[in-house]
Amino acid sequence: MINASVRSNPSASTSQPKIRYAVVGLGWYAQAAALPAFEHAENSELVAIVSDDPTKRSEIAKKYGIEHTYSYDEYDRLLASGNIDAVYIALPNHLHCDYIVRAAQAGIHILCEKPMAVSVEECERAIAAAQDNNVKLMIAYRLHFEPANMHAIEVIRSGKIGEPRIFNSVFCQQTEGGNSRLSATLGGGTIEDIGIYCINASRYLFQSEPIEVFATSANNGEERFAEVPEMTSAIMRFPGDRLATFVCSFGAAKVSTYQVIGTIGDLYVKPAYASCGEIEHKITIEADTETHTFGSSDQVAAEFVYFSDCIIHDREPEPSGAEGLMDVRIIRALYDSIATGGFITLNLPQRDRRPSAAQIIERPPQQQKAELINAADPAGNN
Repeated sequence: MINASVRSNPSASTSQPKIRYAVVGLGWYAQAAALPAFEHAENSELVAIVSDDPTKRSEIAKKYGIEHTYSYDEYDRLLASGNIDAVYIALPNHLHCDYIVRAAQAGIHILCEKPMAVSVEECERAIAAAQDNNVKLMIAYRLHFEPANMHAIEVIRSGKIGEPRIFNSVFCQQTEGGNSRLSATLGGGTIEDIGIYCINASRYLFQSEPIEVFATSANNGEERFAEVPEMTSAIMRFPGDRLATFVCSFGAAKVSTYQVIGTIGDLYVKPAYASCGEIEHKITIEADTETHTFGSSDQVAAEFVYFSDCIIHDREPEPSGAEGLMDVRIIRALYDSIATGGFITLNLPQRDRRPSAAQIIERPPQQQKAELINAADPAGNN
């Protein structure tokens, strides 16, 4: 386990210690975003990959110069090898808890994609494993380091739009049949995979936790939506009688926006949850609108830089297991609402740490689109 006493600075020179990572799961997102991100994560090093696809292992190892490759059956051997300090878990949602716990028990730090797990009980088990074995557990909320979203928090805190009263968000995309996001068995679903962005954004923008939620789902009857709903709409009541609403869909055109409406103005962000490309703020006060554009950056590289810095300097990451658990509690309450047709009351603890502009880390955007090996974009884009 790395423990180094060097000055805390995510932008420090390459002479600082490097955290050695294994990427576990080589699906679309891992190949398109995570593997290329190590180029711009100066305190992080990609040294191992895990997949049951021998073609992926062979071709990706060759492309990135990776010496250590493992199948899923060999995961525990990897954890005990001494070759890695941390794992980045990019597996289907239903596998997250097991792979977190096994890594923690081996003394390996964990960066896991969201949602953290498929149930509250699994989240609690994963958190306990990390605490019992004194390892870092971070959930991959990349927007907690992204300039446009973190500056949105500061706009609201400043009082520029008055008292924030309403949050409204739409996050939609077309998802092709056969993708794991459309499999209930694998922990997929609209709320888990894209609605979680809306939930998390409402929480960091309102700087509090919902006290009551309601949700309903709809389905156009297409075969691809046999296991999970095509779309979900939710209402969340926050303290101070503030309301957050969102709609997320796997069967509609690509849209990613949110709007926070205050007592004297509003902030509109588009594309709010984009993983690359420019993001735009529009702030309107009465008839006057000002626009700010935030340039593209490598958001996953920023995650790796931040998490590695936490490991090196023995700091608890902000989007910790507790943050992941909070969203899963809300997700499960939304499903309870869908099942019962009524509002569900929540009694969630307040977070003592929340993301802010102080966490912004910018790294150059990836210049080339990664060539996928035996993987496909869930939206069917080439």
